[in-house]
Amino acid sequence: MLTSIANTAAGLSVLRKFVFDVFPLVDRELECWRQAAGGGRRELTEQALDSIHLKKFHCQGGSVYSLYRGVPTAKFVRLVVALQTISDYLDNLCDRAGITDEPAFRQLHLAMTDALDPEAQIHDYYAYYPYQDDGGYLRRLVETCRQEITNLPSYPVVKPEILRQAGFYSELQTYKHLHPDVREEKMLAWINTHLPSYPGISPWEFAAATGSTLGMFMLCAAACDSDLTQEKAGQIAQAYFPWINGLHILLDYFIDNAEDRLNGDLNFVSYYKDSEETKSRLRFFGQQALTQAKTLPHPAFAETVVSGLFAMYLSDPKTDAPAEKAIKQQLLKSAGFYSNFMYQLCRYLRTKKKL
Repeated sequence: MLTSIANTAAGLSVLRKFVFDVFPLVDRELECWRQAAGGGRRELTEQALDSIHLKKFHCQGGSVYSLYRGVPTAKFVRLVVALQTISDYLDNLCDRAGITDEPAFRQLHLAMTDALDPEAQIHDYYAYYPYQDDGGYLRRLVETCRQEITNLPSYPVVKPEILRQAGFYSELQTYKHLHPDVREEKMLAWINTHLPSYPGISPWEFAAATGSTLGMFMLCAAACDSDLTQEKAGQIAQAYFPWINGLHILLDYFIDNAEDRLNGDLNFVSYYKDSEETKSRLRFFGQQALTQAKTLPHPAFAETVVSGLFAMYLSDPKTDAPAEKAIKQQLLKSAGFYSNFMYQLCRYLRTKKKL
């Protein structure tokens, strides 16, 4: 009981700072990128502006790591917003421009790994893309990430794992946006080369884990500690991939499943055979994520992040539909007091238009 009270107090503190201190910083950074997005071709400008307008939630969520112990909040928000904006912009370029070209997608996503490797050569990201003049927008995003990374004293400790996760992310985005006739076969061929290292999860659960940027943000936050050891970095990597990363994206796909079914969009949760399996596997990932969170250097923060994932996604109005609501209720029942407390807070914040 004392642990629950302590976690609740920690959660309230994090949530208050998150909403009232961090969200305005996110807004400020996004406004800067909104102004920077208008210097190139109309097609690219539209996608850049749409990604900022429609996916602000992603930048807000990732910026919770600016509240990790020892992290300079404002500077870290700048890194998170730049990297997440690269991710969201590239997603739009692959998903909304009527293009299904694998070399173009692969080349575009070199921006993700370039952004996380200050020593890497800058690539021509639009080399195979039909529109190429963005007024320097994507390169500025990449360079901003690289500048902020140079301020992380222990980045060399986490860099190999960050680049591994960024590589997985880029592979996923390359394959998932291909034509529906070929994407599943290509994705499975790629996934099955890695799946033996992750027993107990399905191919589509592995794919979900690769689709999250949370592990990258957490490792960058940990790298603010000049005394970070390889052992601690390894603990973080193991906790996030596949468990916390996987929970993040599975919840994201869960709330979008009905909408994606109508639109014919790829959705990893749709591969579960029925609602019972969906509930069982989401609960399993949630339990694994919470168990792993308790092993991390600052467990109260890690548990707050995991409980926050349940709270943020399950408080979304999309989960009020009958089929989703039944699963939501079961997930909250198994998630424990802290997640339910955070869930009620998020529902309240949504009524106040804070989320």
